Amino acid sequence: MPPVTPLPDPAAATGLAEPDDYQPSYGKPEVERALITERGVEAALETKITQMQANVDAQLDRVVAQTLDDQLRAATADLAVRRQFIAMLEACDRDGQLCPPRLDEPTWKFDPESDSADPPLDAALRFDLADWQRITAELHGRACACRTLACVDSMGVAIDRLETRPMHDVQGDETASESITRARQCLFRLRGRAGKVMPRPVADDDASR
Repeated sequence: MPPVTPLPDPAAATGLAEPDDYQPSYGKPEVERALITERGVEAALETKITQMQANVDAQLDRVVAQTLDDQLRAATADLAVRRQFIAMLEACDRDGQLCPPRLDEPTWKFDPESDSADPPLDAALRFDLADWQRITAELHGRACACRTLACVDSMGVAIDRLETRPMHDVQGDETASESITRARQCLFRLRGRAGKVMPRPVADDDASR
């Protein structure tokens, strides 16, 4: 797997949508519950990766070892993305910044290599102003909810493809444009350290213990 190059921050190019100005509909108790769940998943992934590393080290067949190593790299990248998601939740819990629009992990199956398949959104793929605003709001929510590198990569492709579909005057709608920018900012943050397992950021309450 080639090293991942961090994407440029879209806010720097557009000047839209400060990364911490989104106000979610949920409250602090929901964030705290989500953090408990995500940290449990993180711990399970760490254990799985440790076992995968041991299997790679113990494998004598070079072909099998390479396959296992590829799987290990993919799992490691996914762990890095999930840790970035946890860091976003910690920032949201601590000071109300970087809050994702949704706390669930919605089903997302989209092949970015397919030239014909439309992204599987809940919103209807119609491109008048009202529908485009609904589409971009969903893209924002789904992008910020990614916990795997495959989700991050395919969401980026989905956004790029759908952004060209509306008429020019609809594309320029400020509400929709801000949703797209926020979606790309989330993908930028989530992918920033993918491929390298980073220590989980320590929240203020953890550091004080």
